[in-house]
Amino acid sequence: MLHRIMAVAALFIITLSAFGQEADKKKVIQSIQNRSDQYGQIAQKIWNFAEVGYKEKQSSLLLQETLRQAGFQVEAGVADIPTAFVATFGQGKPVIGIMAEYDALPGLSQDSIPTKRSLGGNSGHACGHHLFGTGSVAAAIAVKEWMKETGQKGTIKLYGCPAEEGGSGKVYMVRAGLFSQSDVMLHWHPNDENTVSASSSLANKAGKFRFYGLSSHAAASPERGRSALDAVEAMDHMANMMREHVPSSTRIHYVITNGGKAPNIVPDYAEVYYYVRSPQRDVVMDVWNRIEKAAEGAALGTGTRFEVELIGGVYEVLPNEHLVAVMGSNLKSVGGYSLSATEQAFAKQLQQTPGMQVIDLSTTNQVFLNHPDPSGGGSTDVGDVSWVVPTVGLGAATWVPGTAAHSWQAVAAGGMTIGKKGMLVAAKTLALTAMDLFKKPVLIEDARLEWLNKRGTEFQYKSLLGDRKPALNYRD
Repeated sequence: MLHRIMAVAALFIITLSAFGQEADKKKVIQSIQNRSDQYGQIAQKIWNFAEVGYKEKQSSLLLQETLRQAGFQVEAGVADIPTAFVATFGQGKPVIGIMAEYDALPGLSQDSIPTKRSLGGNSGHACGHHLFGTGSVAAAIAVKEWMKETGQKGTIKLYGCPAEEGGSGKVYMVRAGLFSQSDVMLHWHPNDENTVSASSSLANKAGKFRFYGLSSHAAASPERGRSALDAVEAMDHMANMMREHVPSSTRIHYVITNGGKAPNIVPDYAEVYYYVRSPQRDVVMDVWNRIEKAAEGAALGTGTRFEVELIGGVYEVLPNEHLVAVMGSNLKSVGGYSLSATEQAFAKQLQQTPGMQVIDLSTTNQVFLNHPDPSGGGSTDVGDVSWVVPTVGLGAATWVPGTAAHSWQAVAAGGMTIGKKGMLVAAKTLALTAMDLFKKPVLIEDARLEWLNKRGTEFQYKSLLGDRKPALNYRD
């Protein structure tokens, strides 16, 4: 009889604890929702700032000040990057980290309307990082308040991560050992649907090839000149022929960033900016070495010389299925959102513009678990983080369904209420996931065991960028 009474009592305590946890989660969700206007205003300010990689001074300061006012200790200028920071609340284990981004993309200025119209600026948030940074901060503040109210032990950290778009900001933060302070890292990314999956990403290496020749009059004395532009074009031709002889999943992109000043002057300087991507970083390294050989051959053949500056280099993401299950459960609990009549009209008009896919608008109110994330075709410096600490992320529908990232349509939706609604989905999901990890340390241990098994016990992190310092002027 005594054993039966004890068993019933234990079951009652477990049930009461579960009820308490659900009540806490509902309270945290409501706390984020109650501040939706405040967070929407912060995101809108960063959308208006539209600062590119390593130039995000106003955006970074705004997020730092928001966290300071909420009771976090903020260390700014970490990893030799003026716009990077780490905000901390609490002490001891476990340590849960949340990543925030806030850099914009060049050349994508756009108004928050469903027709293409530049605001006259040089950049725009075509990947939604104004929402990414603000939503992550909202989640960290909500978790901090829950910890303070309940006496939960442990530490919550918000990592302010600049220059994700090609600048590999997190790589320098990894090298500085900042993420290794955490037991688990959480992140999210704007998307056109709400999703959590165990998808990976493409490893990436990027750099600028600069050729130096000899200027001369292109008509009167062309024989005296040595064209740096010829060298760029010769290199590009060889790179294009190379596409037939690399793995089919490999991607090679380039833009000529400087091709001379006038047709009647033989260009003595030219520059081309290259990306190489692949699902495996070993393939990226091999193809990149071949690209450098093409540059060397182009210089020899045109009588010029060249230099290469590495700008970015990131690993592929190492997925963690244990963490995906935890975050997926919380995203399902949070759910999506419905579009208002005004938002539906905006979305329908936007879907008729070039480059859009017409997809059922009700998908913003749905959650998709364990199916491939379309963003898996891109690259992210989250990849490097995932190899030094177990990491998981979600996508939230901040864009009209059918929108491609890095498009003017993404900027438009991110600057109005659709983007802000998706941001709140992400903030709530991040907060609930962090709460689960704090309350159930076994989840962290399971994730760590999977992570160790996947990356191997002999793994040693080595940056694809070597020991170069942050490329703080790569957008100049």
